[in-house]
Amino acid sequence: MTNSLLSIDGLCKNYTVPVLRGIDIEIWPGEVHALMGANGAGKSTLCNIIAGQVPADDGEMKFHNRLYRPTSVSDAESAGIRMVTQELRLIDTLSVAENISLAALPQRAGFINYNLINQQAGELLQRFGLTDIDPGQQLNSLSIGQQQLVEIARVLNHSCDLLILDEPTAALSEEQIELLFREIGEIKNQGSAIIYVSHRMDEISRIADRTMVLRDGLVVANDHTEKLSRDDLIRLMTGHPVANASNFDKRHPGPLALKIENLSTREKLNDINLDVYQGEVLGISGLMGSGRTELLRAIFGADRRSHGDIKIGPEMRPARIRSPVDAVSNGIGLINEDRKQQGLLPELSILQNISLACLAQFAGKIGWLDSARALQDVEKQIENLSVDCTNTRQKVNELSGGNQQKVIIARWLLMNCNIMLFDEPTRGIDIQTKQMIYDLVDNLARLGKAIVVASSEANELLSICDRIAVLSNGKLAEIFRRDQWSPEAITAAAFTHYSGQKITRVNVPINNPPP
Repeated sequence: MTNSLLSIDGLCKNYTVPVLRGIDIEIWPGEVHALMGANGAGKSTLCNIIAGQVPADDGEMKFHNRLYRPTSVSDAESAGIRMVTQELRLIDTLSVAENISLAALPQRAGFINYNLINQQAGELLQRFGLTDIDPGQQLNSLSIGQQQLVEIARVLNHSCDLLILDEPTAALSEEQIELLFREIGEIKNQGSAIIYVSHRMDEISRIADRTMVLRDGLVVANDHTEKLSRDDLIRLMTGHPVANASNFDKRHPGPLALKIENLSTREKLNDINLDVYQGEVLGISGLMGSGRTELLRAIFGADRRSHGDIKIGPEMRPARIRSPVDAVSNGIGLINEDRKQQGLLPELSILQNISLACLAQFAGKIGWLDSARALQDVEKQIENLSVDCTNTRQKVNELSGGNQQKVIIARWLLMNCNIMLFDEPTRGIDIQTKQMIYDLVDNLARLGKAIVVASSEANELLSICDRIAVLSNGKLAEIFRRDQWSPEAITAAAFTHYSGQKITRVNVPINNPPP
C-alpha cells in the first residue's frame, strides 16, 4: 500500500486567538488536494507552516514518512516542498530573469551569465504564454497579474514533491488559468502532490481529487471532491447558505458624477472617454494588460496623465487631480488592486489605517487630534462592515485578506467619498465576504455614490453592474448596458484593439447613458 506523502497530526497555531485547532490531514502522491474555507479559517496559516514560513505551536508533521520540522523556507525547499504565496516573494528592482533564476544564478568566470538566464527565463515565460514579457525588463514595470505569473513560473522552474498554490489564479486571465492547469496536470502525472487553495468552486471541481474545508481553525470536511456540491461547500465554509448575487434589483442612476475626457497616459491609456452617474455601478472589463488598473490609478492621480480632463459633480467642474491627495480632496477614493503593497500600512493598527486619510477631520480647535472621536467613528465602521478583529489596536497584518479589504473600504466610507473606485475588490476573498462586498457596493450606489469596479471576473461584473465598459489594449472598445451585454460580446470587445485577433464586433453606442 502506498504511504501518504505528507501526514499532519494535531497541528495547532495561536496568535492573539487560536488559528489552527488540532488539524489532521494526509496528502497522497499524485493528487490535487483542495483547501477551502472562509477568510480567517486558517488556510494560509496551515500552508505557511507546511512551507516553513511559520512554526507550529503543537502537533506533528511527517514528510516521506520521516519527521518533518522545517524552521525556514529553505528547509522546506530542501525537503522538496515549494509554495506560491498570495504575497509575492519577488524583488521589484531586479529583472524578470533575475527573479526567476535568483536561487541559482549561472556564472561564467565569476560573473553572472545574463545571456543564459535571459534565455532560460524566456523559455519558461513562453511555456506560460507570456511572450509579451521581456525577461530583461524590471519586475516593477509589470502588472500585478503578470508578476503573479512570474512568481508561479519561478516556483515551477524547480522540481518538488509537494507544491502548495495559495490562490494562484486570483490575478490570471482564463487563458493563463488553462496554462496553469496544464502544468498542474503534468506535475500530478509525475507523482508529485499539489495543495490547491482557492475560493473558486469551478476550479476546485475541475482539478481537485479531494477537498478539505476549514472553519474557525477546524477541519469540518475532507472528502472526494465529486461528493461535495456547491451548496455543501458554502454551508461547510460559512455555517449557512449564502444568497445568490445574481438576483439583480434595478437601480435608478441620477445626474452625471464623473466625466473622463480624452484621458491618456504615456504607458498605457489612449483617449479614454467615460461618463459615470450618481447611483450607478460602472464595470471596467478587459484582458490582462488592457489598462483596467491604469485607468483607475489615473483617475485617482496615482499615475500621471499625459493629457485629458476629469470633471466632477452635477455642475461638471474641472478637477485638478495630480496626486492622490488631490483626488481625495475631490471626493474620490480608491480600493487598490494590491492591498498589501498599496492600500495598507501592515505594521500599523486598524485604527491608524482607517483614519489615515481623514486625520484633518478629527483635528480639534487648536490642531490636536480628537482621538476619542476618531476611535468612535472607526469602531462604527468596523461594526457596520463586520470586521473580524480583537480591537482597533490590532495590527492590520494579523487580519485575513477579506478583513484587510474591509479596512480599506472603511477608510473611504469614513471620508464619505462620492466617487469610489474598486480595483479587483474581491480578489482572494471567500464567498461570504465577497457577497458582503457586493451588497456594500449596491448599498453605496443606492445612496447616490458613483461606483467604478474594475475586475478580471466577468461573472462579477455581470452580477453587480449597471453598465460595463470594455478596454482593449489601452483603448475604450465598447460600453454595454444590462439589456445589451452577453459574455460573448464582452469577450469579443476585449480583443478589438489587438492585432491578429479575429472577432465578432457588437455595435453599441459609446457612452450611452444608463437606463
